[in-house]
Amino acid sequence: MDEDVRALQFDMCNLVEWSKEWQILFNSDKCRVVHMGYNNKLVEYHMNDVQLECVSDEKDLGVIISEDLQCEKQRSEAVKKENRILGMIKRSFIDRSKETIIPLYKSLVRPHLEYGCQIWSPYYKQDIKLIEGVQRRATKLVAGF
Repeated sequence: MDEDVRALQFDMCNLVEWSKEWQILFNSDKCRVVHMGYNNKLVEYHMNDVQLECVSDEKDLGVIISEDLQCEKQRSEAVKKENRILGMIKRSFIDRSKETIIPLYKSLVRPHLEYGCQIWSPYYKQDIKLIEGVQRRATKLVAGF
């Protein structure tokens, strides 16, 4: 077994022992492994005699992180959620004046656009087009334009 692999498994054992000592136990069913990097040896990790599941991406604090650190899934999920909220606003509010739609957009839709944007950095043309599409849909709601 490689020295680095042994060190990682030793660290995992120490972490589990620490959690038992402080009575802050890990729920190994909720723990996942995301292997990142090109030279990753894809080591199997165990916690409390349970092998941790290997996944290609994981959602943490509302941000989806993938093994290749690309954010396509984060972008598409954010845009889907924003479009669903805009659809809900369209179905729920008869008054589509500027005074109604803008506060709804700023309070319900925009936070989803801005959350985690430091991670997925909307500087690619495709990202900017997705965001502008949501904004264009919101402006069409105003007075039914």
